[in-house]
Amino acid sequence: MCHNGNMLFQLILLANVVFFGYASVNGCHPRLLKDCYCGLVYQHTDNSPHFVVNCTNTGFHNTSMLEMLPEETEWLIFTGNHIPVLDSNIFGEDAILNKLSVIDMTNNGIREIKGKAFHKVTNVKRLILNHNDISISENDKENFHHPRVFSNFYNIEELHLTNAFADNTGDQVTQDLHDIFVNSNLTQLYKLHLEQNEIKSFKDSSIFCDLPKLHDLHLGSNVIQSINFNIDCIKMIRYIDLEQNNITKFTQKDLDSFDRATKRNTAGLRLNINGNPFKCDSAVKNLYGWLVQTKVNVDDKFGLECHHARYGKKYIMNLKNFADAKNARMSKAITVLLVVLTIVFISLVAGFIYLRKTSVKNKLSPIFNSITRKVHYTHIESQDV
Repeated sequence: MCHNGNMLFQLILLANVVFFGYASVNGCHPRLLKDCYCGLVYQHTDNSPHFVVNCTNTGFHNTSMLEMLPEETEWLIFTGNHIPVLDSNIFGEDAILNKLSVIDMTNNGIREIKGKAFHKVTNVKRLILNHNDISISENDKENFHHPRVFSNFYNIEELHLTNAFADNTGDQVTQDLHDIFVNSNLTQLYKLHLEQNEIKSFKDSSIFCDLPKLHDLHLGSNVIQSINFNIDCIKMIRYIDLEQNNITKFTQKDLDSFDRATKRNTAGLRLNINGNPFKCDSAVKNLYGWLVQTKVNVDDKFGLECHHARYGKKYIMNLKNFADAKNARMSKAITVLLVVLTIVFISLVAGFIYLRKTSVKNKLSPIFNSITRKVHYTHIESQDV
């Protein structure tokens, strides 16, 4: 009887596995999450477990399954799907997700995020929307501009928007982003990633001024030509990434703003400007002089390069070598000039003396005779002191 009981239990367990399928095996009991993984994952940075729902490359075309997230969910990884629009309340109107701290929606083909898409996510600290196709502007056909798109993220510290925007929004994206920053009240934002978004310039210089706790600003791999945004208003800035842009020079005003930033922060300022096509001219010589004396921590400062065109060919030179060569050329030029001036002066003096030799001789003869006159002393008496 006991044997039959064990067999019955095993059959029931097997039936449950078959019925609940992959969902039960992966800990995701709602059937809508059957292709996801739900369970504890250890994070090496703090060596603690986090309850993760991972729906990577599951082929989802909507977000209905997100209304079924377990209340204990801490991290949501929802990447590699096909979700062109994030509608309002993607987690449901009655969602209770107080533990949710990380949302990763990378590479989902997201084109539009409705104004109330993220609802009841007040404890989320990291939002990742990298590699999507988001439009945030208003055009003739549709309005994608939702200034309060991040308004429910009261405690967000990291916002990752690398290659997040549509390719045709490069000129307008910064203007619309400023509206979002103002209206979303991102007062706790610590780190902002805006790499690879074809940003050329900032129409509003105060774009980052409404982010009072911003420490790290990542603007690498865009097409930025100059620093036309206000650094002085970012009071807590400690790192600015400008690598791989299209910056050809920094003005003295730019360099002064970097210096002021490093004085404001006890940790100083770290700056990455690698991979920019600086021109080999007087401005880059000034930049090198600044690099030598500044207290700003510039990544690979003595490995920076500048670009030089000569006789139809383009050359790349190390900034230090260029500055040293320019100084050497200047020193040599000054030496040559001094030698030439000395020769000219001597020649003029010699010519003057030759032309006025009689007059000069008459004036100098008494002096010469006085110097060369012999004075004879016959006796020097010693004296006692």
